Formats: sequence, C-alpha cells, structure tokens
Amino acid sequence: MITVLAGGVGAARLLRGLVLAVPAGRVTAVVNTADDVVLHGLHVSPDLDTVTYTLAEAGNPETGWGLAGETWQAMDALDRFGGPTWFRLGDRDLGTHLYRTGRLAEGAGLAAVTAEIAQAWGLEATLLPMTEDPVATMVTLDEGEGAGDEVGFQEYFVRLGHSVAVRSVRFAGADVARPGPGVVEALADAEAVIIAPSNPVVSIGPLLAVPGIADALWARRADTVAVSPIVAGKALKGPADRLLRELGHEASVVGVARLYRDLAATLVVDRADADLADAVEAEGVACVVTNTVMSSPEVAAELSRRILGCVGVAT
Repeated sequence: MITVLAGGVGAARLLRGLVLAVPAGRVTAVVNTADDVVLHGLHVSPDLDTVTYTLAEAGNPETGWGLAGETWQAMDALDRFGGPTWFRLGDRDLGTHLYRTGRLAEGAGLAAVTAEIAQAWGLEATLLPMTEDPVATMVTLDEGEGAGDEVGFQEYFVRLGHSVAVRSVRFAGADVARPGPGVVEALADAEAVIIAPSNPVVSIGPLLAVPGIADALWARRADTVAVSPIVAGKALKGPADRLLRELGHEASVVGVARLYRDLAATLVVDRADADLADAVEAEGVACVVTNTVMSSPEVAAELSRRILGCVGVAT
C-alpha cells in the first residue's frame, strides 16, 4: 500500500498519475476535511470530491474542481431568489452533496459515505477522510475593512478570492478530533508515504493537527517523500506562496523543507529549483530534482515513479 496525504488540486493530479504508475488498489489517500462546509443545508467536502472526480476522470480540467460538462440551473434559480451563490455548486455536483448529507443524517460515518461515493464512481483507490470529527480551517484577515476578522476557509478562498492578506490560521476542533477510521493504520502499514504537493498550511496542516496523525507520520519518516508545491518561489495554483510569506515562512523549496524535515526524509523539487538542492539538503532532507509540473497524467505518472524510486518501491 502507498499512502498519500492529500488536499486540493495538486494532490488530485498526483494521485491521477500514481494510479497509472501502480495498480490503483495499492493506493490510499488520506484527505483533508477541514475545508468541509455546510451550504444550503448540504455537507460539502471539496477536497474529497476533487480527488474523487479527478480519479474518476470526470473532473473539470480547467478549474481543477467540480465536474466536466456541468450545468448551473440550480444556482441560477437560487440567484433569482437572492440566495447566496458565491460558492457555486453545479447541478450534477449537487447529487453528490445530497447523497452525502442524507447518509450522514441517517447516521453513517463520513468514511463509509466516502467509500460508497468512491465505489459509485468506480474507483479502486481507497479514500479516507482525515477525521470524522468536525474540524474547520479558520483564517484571520490582516487587511482592509475586515482586518482582524476570522472567517471560514471557503469564505477566504472563494468569496474573497484568497486575495486578502492573512494574519493567522487555526484549525478549530483539531485538538479534540480523532483520526478517521483506517488513517493511522494506512500510515503505519504503507510501503511508502507521500506528502502531496498540496498547500502546506491549509491542506496538509489540518491533517498534522489531528492528534495521532503527525506521530504516525513521524514514525515513518525514512519512508516518507514530500513533493514541494512551490516552484521557483511560486505556487502553481492557489495562495500557498502568499500564505507561507504572510505567516512568516520562506516561500521556496527551502521553506518547504523546513516545514517537513521532521516528517519526511526526502523532498522532491522541480528542475527550476535545482540550484537550491544544496540548501534543501542543509535542512536535513535528501533533495531529488525532477519535473514536478504535472501538465498531463503521463507526466504525473512519471513523477510518481520517481517519488516511489526514492524509497525503493517498485512500480
């Protein structure tokens, strides 16, 4: 089993390549749920859905989220009534949220519901929510009229377009949350663990904040490979570079190495950062330089093979 800590588009693209490099049944993804939000009475799990749709080859390749060929009649109707539509849910996507919400209301756990949704999409990989307990990423803004206000992650990321400087980030509820069913075992039993090229602060950070997950990862440090989401000082998508700087970290592969050095023995960086390989290794992690810009599933598959080669896992 190969276990991937995952959140967002970067993780979904890596997983899409990984299931081309090895049989999908060998892959388990532990997915961030701190972005989950209740909208219009529906439980929405953005990262779980992005991974699901991408692995099912049904995702929207332009946005990185949602379904391809989506329609928006429900949102248009809601807008007519003056309802909130800043977080747009497509008509087909709504079916996922309706099913998840109904099953949770019946008493099913999020892990079981996630497995049902994955099975319905024909996935062979295993998707595990990081926790079934409520955890929410909360962002304190640092500029404009809302300076000092704390908002939920989706309000920061979607409604505000992640364009407002951030003063701090916290994971409400993480300190009392428990790892989801199978999560600790997936880390302990894995042939290799991969930290996907996800935002270190708001995609991987919530997983590590759940008691037990960081300890399980620390115990597997020698077999853990992290992939930098920062290329030449910038995030390929999203606000990871800005968040790192705003929260006092260096927005570079060296900064990523500092964040992960206690958890991963190896950091994979893009060729654009080859000149920083020595600086990365000075932080106490091995540095592997390759192409990390996943412009196609085939490139992502080759990256996956290179990652697994770092820890001697055959593909």
